[in-house]
Amino acid sequence: MVLATMESVSILEEAEMLGKIIENSEPAQEYQRVSDALKNDKTAQSLISEFQHIKDKYEDVQRFGRYHPDFKEISASMRTAKRSMDMNDAVAAFRKAETNLQALLDEISTELGKAISQHIKVPSGNPFFETGSSCGGGCGSGGSCGCAS
Repeated sequence: MVLATMESVSILEEAEMLGKIIENSEPAQEYQRVSDALKNDKTAQSLISEFQHIKDKYEDVQRFGRYHPDFKEISASMRTAKRSMDMNDAVAAFRKAETNLQALLDEISTELGKAISQHIKVPSGNPFFETGSSCGGGCGSGGSCGCAS
């Protein structure tokens, strides 16, 4: 059993403070605002529900692929439902706010990782935050993987 040291308690307290700062940031506030608006938008919720229903059918059809008798019909319905959902203003605003908040979190994660070492891998789906080496992030192997870092 590991006992909490004063240092680990201090780190956890500072992490909690960072969480509160992020929560009060403009991207987080915008995300919360548009998330609430999306939940209360009956048209958007209907489009999301319709998309989810068709997506469930699509996943069933995918087991057989193009050999399923309804493959073309359900695939077309899926694309149409997704496009309708994506074109809804509330959904589009939510996705934009979600992307902005994720970018902030990615940037913070990257800065925390860099504070420890340039070779720490930070999970991020955004190539902007990669280290710039040819291996797509710090490999930590001292270059034995063949990358330039």
